[in-house]
Amino acid sequence: MCVAVPTEVVEIIGHNALVNFGGVKKLVNIDLVSDVNVGDYVLLHAGCAVQKIDKEEAERTLEIFKILAEDN
Repeated sequence: MCVAVPTEVVEIIGHNALVNFGGVKKLVNIDLVSDVNVGDYVLLHAGCAVQKIDKEEAERTLEIFKILAEDN
């Protein structure tokens, strides 16, 4: 199963974005997503942003991931 993880864009660098991935910053490709800006949230999968999502949805999803991690 593939899982995409919400991440916040902190910097745009050409066709890439620096994202905050759980406190870790990572450079990811944003070619698949149009109109990405600093402060946006994107779904990250295999080093690529695959979709923009709103902040509330990103926060809900991250909370679910946190709950699932605590159960293990």
